[in-house]
Amino acid sequence: MPILEAVFDQERIQAEIKRVAGEISSDYKGRELALVGVLKGAFIFLADLVRNLTIPAYVDFVRVSSYGDGTQPSGNIRLSQDVTLDLDGKDVLLVEDIVDTGHTMAFLLSHFSGRNAASVACCALVDKTGRRSRGVDLKYSCLSVAGGFLVGCGLDYAEKHRGLPGIYSLKP
Repeated sequence: MPILEAVFDQERIQAEIKRVAGEISSDYKGRELALVGVLKGAFIFLADLVRNLTIPAYVDFVRVSSYGDGTQPSGNIRLSQDVTLDLDGKDVLLVEDIVDTGHTMAFLLSHFSGRNAASVACCALVDKTGRRSRGVDLKYSCLSVAGGFLVGCGLDYAEKHRGLPGIYSLKP
């Protein structure tokens, strides 16, 4: 049975989400903001983020898949669900649970850059820097770690542990 070791508690996570929501609200005030959550992992973070914004925002979702063994991303990214929202002239903020190697976010930034959006940027709950092999500019991030396999707050292992209120390192 795997062991869960606490990395960030619920209070710290919520404080950081509130901080980032304040920055986003300030930066995009008076503009048309479209938040695009990356399914499945970002749904909890996106819900918390949008509740803390002080500006209106559109919300939509995209789904991508990466084929790997469950703990190692393969770099082979496939879009399986695109947004239905018209993004013309809107500022698009991609909302991701974790940016690890950077491959998925680089793929999404490229995908959305050709959609006539006013701007495209990304926001992550967790910026995991240790395995970054693709340079991506995270405009906003709540938490940063170097490594570890993380679960909780939307992050999962084999569809388990998403609902944990904190973020934990999964130890085999």
